[in-house]
Amino acid sequence: MTDIALADLPVAVIGSGPVGLAAAAQLVRRGTRPLVLEVGSSVAAAAAEWGHIGLFSPWKYNIDVAARSLLAPTGWQEPDGEHLPTGDELIRDYLIPLAETDELRDAILTDTRVVAVSRVGMDRTGTAQRESTPFLVRTQNSDGATADFQVRAVIDASGTWESPNPIGQSGLAAPGEVEARRSGFVTSPLPDVTGRDREKFAGRQTLVVGGGHSAANTLLALAELRAEVPGTRIGWVLRRADPASVYGGEDQDGLPARGALGARLRRLVEDGAIDVHSSTTITGFAADGGGSVAAETGGEPVTLHADRVVPATGFRPDLGFLREIRLNLDPVVEAPQQLGPLIDPEYHSCGTVPPHGARVLGHLEPNFYIVGMKSYGRAPTFLMYTGYEQVRSVVAAIAGDHEAADRVELVLPETGVCSTDIGSSCDAPTGKPGSVDLPAAGAPDAGGCCGPAEPLVIGIPTGTEHGRSGESRND
Repeated sequence: MTDIALADLPVAVIGSGPVGLAAAAQLVRRGTRPLVLEVGSSVAAAAAEWGHIGLFSPWKYNIDVAARSLLAPTGWQEPDGEHLPTGDELIRDYLIPLAETDELRDAILTDTRVVAVSRVGMDRTGTAQRESTPFLVRTQNSDGATADFQVRAVIDASGTWESPNPIGQSGLAAPGEVEARRSGFVTSPLPDVTGRDREKFAGRQTLVVGGGHSAANTLLALAELRAEVPGTRIGWVLRRADPASVYGGEDQDGLPARGALGARLRRLVEDGAIDVHSSTTITGFAADGGGSVAAETGGEPVTLHADRVVPATGFRPDLGFLREIRLNLDPVVEAPQQLGPLIDPEYHSCGTVPPHGARVLGHLEPNFYIVGMKSYGRAPTFLMYTGYEQVRSVVAAIAGDHEAADRVELVLPETGVCSTDIGSSCDAPTGKPGSVDLPAAGAPDAGGCCGPAEPLVIGIPTGTEHGRSGESRND
């Protein structure tokens, strides 16, 4: 295949969440045809799973610049910039209208799971003419039918929602955990406790496992339900010795809505509404699917009891369908190798990673990029507007505009403590008890086609470098 024919092929975007659709919009802006592949039956299917959750960034930070340019001619009414939307509002008022624009409507294939990515006629061992050979993207629909697509580049924005971390210790599923998930005893990571899933929790005993904002969100929702339904009991299982670190920046947080999350949670714990099991790990589930959970506290075996267990232990990237792609991953967090040291949660707090684009996100495979939440691997501190900057740079690199790809158009904030384990982005509460925000968001449009004329800073910038690569400079 000639270079001209290769250039005529579309660019595959895996996933139609906020970052995936932003990538598609950036491709349209560059005159390149996107092919968006979405596993769900509608766009942003993963976001719909947490639609009851509120974002902790207002609308003015949630809309990608290129996406706005596609929406503007359609008569779309941009939401109030100061309003904190829910996930459902994000989909209804932004992502669906974006997906229905003339430029994107026919480019999105739903019910299309990517099961493999390779190169046409060669596996990962083939080197000769690899860069000039199209990618082969194999898909499967819900009926099991497969289809192959040839594309010139691949942007994987599939996220991590479908790959939750196990509840058990050492990164492994506890004995009986798979069966407990299958039976529903272990629920989804962010159940709608006060809404569609209310009957599963009302008047029952629930254990929430995890120490991030996802756990805090569910604990707050359960506390709201407890105030309405007598007999609703709440347990919180933490591996750490003290829950205080989960409370975060509270009134010092650069995003006030998120700071309020920790403050409310602290009050509930201090008031005895939540039974805290600290220094505790889950070691097994009853074989009969009953309500007993085996655990260890301080090295001693204990038995916990519950009607439901909510797993808020974070997510990890699904790399299985990329087996034939030459990935270059950090061995610790499974992010792109250059990015990994900057986002390692042992060192990093949300907002301290420097702005990054195609060069940092690149792999040994030319024209293949992982973006969005999945680009952070097992690190839990991704912000959505980081993804918007990622795809702006990546699409520029695919188009051969390396000057634009290397240009920094966003300064990421130090927004206070941002430890979170949601599979999409950092999360924090709206004003409603029991709700928490998911992705912080995209840089606002300051005019022009390339984003803000001046670097944007949101939150509390510190100038401090973080990550493994910054250790010696932080001494």
